[in-house]
Amino acid sequence: MIFDPCRNKWVSLTPEEWVRQNLLRYMLDDLQYPAGLVATEMTLRINEQTRRVDIVVFNRQGKAVLLAECKAPEINLTQKVFDQVSRYNWNLQVPYLVISNGLKHYCAKIDRENNKYQFLDIIPDYTFLESHSERSS
Repeated sequence: MIFDPCRNKWVSLTPEEWVRQNLLRYMLDDLQYPAGLVATEMTLRINEQTRRVDIVVFNRQGKAVLLAECKAPEINLTQKVFDQVSRYNWNLQVPYLVISNGLKHYCAKIDRENNKYQFLDIIPDYTFLESHSERSS
């Protein structure tokens, strides 16, 4: 078991949960994401189906600004994984997407106006994320 500070409960420590909790700790501790503005295992309805997003980060106005999809370390981060988090983004329209398997991490900035995306070298800290996501809305 491992404690999830965003769900405020103990959860089973599966390989994917290990990745989720380590990415979450990095976001909270190093990137200064406020725990109260981060949701884990958030339920979405997409095309009449229920899906769960691993991590959703909100700005202080309550708008989702980042989605993260976590995979177990043995899962390769392929286009299929990026497509999965992109489908989740159809509803929320966040400007930043992250995929991670605990060994590799990719962060993309979504440019909806020009219908393209750009991979970033880092996952932005919360101050940058919030200030730049307001311009993207």
